[in-house]
Amino acid sequence: MTDKVTECSTTRDRDRPWMMRTYSGHSTAAASNELYRTNLAKGQTGLSIAFDLPTQTGYDSDDPMSKGEVGKVGVPVGHLGHMRTLLDQIPPGQMNTSMTINAPAAWLLALYVANAEEQGTPTTELRGTTQNDIVKEYLSRGTYIFPPTESRRLIVDMVAWCAENAQKWNPMNVCSYHLQEVGATPVQEIAYSFATAIGVLDAVRDSGQVTDEKFSQVFGSISFFVNAGIRFVEEVCKLRAMTEMWAGIGRERYGVTDEKALRFRYGVQVNSLGLTEAQPENNVQRIVLEMLAVTLSKDARARSVQLPAWNEALGLPRPWDQQWSLRMQQVLAFETDLLEYGDLFEGSVVIEGRTAELRADALDELDDVLSMGGAFEAVETLKARLVSSMAARTRRIESGEQKVIGVNDFVETTDSPLDGENNIMKVDHTVEQQAIDELALWRAERDQAAVDDAIDELRRVATDGDNVMPASIALAKAGGTTGEWGTVMREVFGEYRAPTGVGGATASASGLAGVAEYVKSIAGGPPKLLVAKPGLDGHSSGAEQIAVAARDSGMEVVYSGIRLTPEQIAASARDEDPDVIGLSILSGSHLELVPDVLAHLETMGVDIPVVVGGIIPEDDRPRLASIGVARVYTPKDFEIAKIMRDIADLAVSHRVT
Repeated sequence: MTDKVTECSTTRDRDRPWMMRTYSGHSTAAASNELYRTNLAKGQTGLSIAFDLPTQTGYDSDDPMSKGEVGKVGVPVGHLGHMRTLLDQIPPGQMNTSMTINAPAAWLLALYVANAEEQGTPTTELRGTTQNDIVKEYLSRGTYIFPPTESRRLIVDMVAWCAENAQKWNPMNVCSYHLQEVGATPVQEIAYSFATAIGVLDAVRDSGQVTDEKFSQVFGSISFFVNAGIRFVEEVCKLRAMTEMWAGIGRERYGVTDEKALRFRYGVQVNSLGLTEAQPENNVQRIVLEMLAVTLSKDARARSVQLPAWNEALGLPRPWDQQWSLRMQQVLAFETDLLEYGDLFEGSVVIEGRTAELRADALDELDDVLSMGGAFEAVETLKARLVSSMAARTRRIESGEQKVIGVNDFVETTDSPLDGENNIMKVDHTVEQQAIDELALWRAERDQAAVDDAIDELRRVATDGDNVMPASIALAKAGGTTGEWGTVMREVFGEYRAPTGVGGATASASGLAGVAEYVKSIAGGPPKLLVAKPGLDGHSSGAEQIAVAARDSGMEVVYSGIRLTPEQIAASARDEDPDVIGLSILSGSHLELVPDVLAHLETMGVDIPVVVGGIIPEDDRPRLASIGVARVYTPKDFEIAKIMRDIADLAVSHRVT
């Protein structure tokens, strides 16, 4: 009997595993290519390219806005030469590539196409995804450039071009991942992402660029990138609800009947918001549990999975850390029997009940967003709701209602063998000058007349309303740069500053009543706090939570949103005369940007205490203190009321001196 069971279990048909990716890229195209080929040799089955912030926001490496950010959170890709190097020895017709690029997605796809065609690979053979969801950039991630209507036009152009020329490519990847990262509830994550998809699909249908016969194909090309948090059961149910709802939207709103096109196709990176700086070894079990939430249910299983590394709350993971995350996927896919069975949750009263609840609530939320005109039209309202949701999460953690092991509960620990100065990768700051020098050489050696002609044509089609993809591809082949493409688009479309959401946010952190009473007693009136984000880092949730908490502590708050130059911040401090300046930097550029801010403050004669918050390694703290930073806060400093009292005390000390 035992032998029969063994024989049955080992010969059972197995499903194909999901695509396995790691999100990676840093320093230079050559260094990133080496990392990609190493990871592929270890069994990774798809690429997920991380671009640096200048590339994501349409700047060249030598632009003043790029200072301190080149190669930090991803790889700089400024022109076709970089794309050639980045994908060297990786055949484009055989690779499935995901590119996390939003505002300049049309340009990066153009570079990808140009590189493939150089190698004789037709666009019809290209497989991959552009994470082209600008709404979530307005709401969470901050790498937007253009206003909503113009941004949607670029997405529509990409969808229409791919429908004719690259049918296997997913031109639109709706990304609810970052919504959860800024506090979205499962209901909000479902509703806001589907509202974004509807906004794009309606615009594609109304553009006249896609025939009715091809619309089913277009619907099937829309993919999603979701988040899986630590609430294991709820995340399973969320994905089952999204699978059912997406098929319903296709049938009822767009008349899609092809069952293949109706599939909810999503990739996932599990939750980074829940990764902790304190006791970071606990992140390993968090990552594994979150991976299970998107793989156990066959009917709602992810098509691709990428896992963060255990130490991403500390900084940039090393290749070994990424290998560890890849091996987690491989153990689940190839050692366990998961892929031998049908859906494990079919018929579960608990799963089906919670799925139905989420589906009903998300439909109500979706209807509410659509009643406001849709996601593109309701950005300000949605932003305020997400800031409120994040404030509520912060309050639950601070009060202990939401347990985070190692942070607000079971904080006792022994020294970890994983600790040490070399437990994260640090990008050499010299790569920035290297990129600038290389860019100058590229410009000197190209056919400038051909580039100028291609720029003129891009400007024409952008102005006239023609599809921008052919002109973008022509510019890529001529040798144009990311900054040149971005400059043309900024000239034609203009730039946009998304709402901060702070004014409409509610549900601030607990424990602020005592701070508010103290603030009332301060001689000279409530302190004024200037909250600022230097550089191109758009992850503004931390800055927003500090601004909301300071407001609810009775302080006067000045917060102008993201993407300010050090000089602009210093000028604001000079004009606003705050008592304390708070800088938020999560891109790893603090050692370049903070000294720059301090230098401009000194030049302008501004003497105000500066505090810094962000992803800051322990061994960088002494350097910041030595140049005059009064306080440094990192994610392990979760007690917002304590931070507010600290800032109020700094304000009092400053007034006395």
